[in-house]
Amino acid sequence: MTGKSPGSGPTVFARCLRLAREHVFVLGYLVVVAGLVVWAYVVSASDGSDGSMAGVIPLLATVPGSLVPLLLLPDGAEMFLVAVVFGALFNALVIGWCARALRRGGKGYDSVS
Repeated sequence: MTGKSPGSGPTVFARCLRLAREHVFVLGYLVVVAGLVVWAYVVSASDGSDGSMAGVIPLLATVPGSLVPLLLLPDGAEMFLVAVVFGALFNALVIGWCARALRRGGKGYDSVS
């Protein structure tokens, strides 16, 4: 016995961390998104006008995963950050799954004769 309950598995966050460690594309994507978020906050904070559109760039980098929380959550800088983080983690999972499938090639499928 391992002492774990039968339904306890790795969480989504733990899976994203494992994918980032295993796949360079996932890690690169997450680094780019983090850089875009930092850049957007710096530009928005230093911009004197009230119409900075720098926040659109990180949001576009995390579409389609960021659209669901962005549309459901109330407005605000914190909710924008939640939407971008959710979208980045969702897209990182998809990138990791694609990288794993491409690395595996056709080995995982049985051919039907």
